[in-house]
Amino acid sequence: MERNKAGNRIISLFEDFTKCCKDSAILMVVKCRKENSALKECLTAYHNDPAFYEECKMEYLKEREEFRKTGIPTKKRLQKLPTSM
Repeated sequence: MERNKAGNRIISLFEDFTKCCKDSAILMVVKCRKENSALKECLTAYHNDPAFYEECKMEYLKEREEFRKTGIPTKKRLQKLPTSM
């Protein structure tokens, strides 16, 4: 559950930063510093979390094992086949 809260927080900060950039146009470098800093701080803290690292590692190893079995990358395996041929 903690992951969901962190993930939701990152999404919220990303949306705030994106909105600021869209509203500020070329001045975004100056006007969106606060939003950019908050997003970077959150991402860095989340990325340096050892539990998150292990979770990502296990997901990667699972995908790699599946690729070695099938020879098909995850992205292609998850795509739907056409219904008409």
